Amino acid sequence: MPPPMVHAYVLIRLSPGFEEAALQGIRAVPGVADIVLVFGGWDAVVTAEAKNLGALSRLVIGQIRGIQGVQATETLVAAEF
Repeated sequence: MPPPMVHAYVLIRLSPGFEEAALQGIRAVPGVADIVLVFGGWDAVVTAEAKNLGALSRLVIGQIRGIQGVQATETLVAAEF
C-alpha cells in the first residue's frame, strides 16, 4: 500500500491584470488537483497533494509562488483524525 499523500488547500491572492495568466500557470503545476475562484480576501483556493510536507513546501514556495501574478499564499494542511 502506498504511503498516504499530504493534502492541502492553498489560498491565493492574485495581482490585478495577471489573473488569467497566473491561473493557467497554477493549473499546470504538478500536484495541483483543483482550483476554485472565490470572493473575499483571497481570489482562489487550490487543492494540492504531495508525497510529504517537504514536497508540499516545494510545490507552494518553489512553484506556485514563483508564478507571475501570484501576490500571496496561505497554505492550510488538511488534518486527519
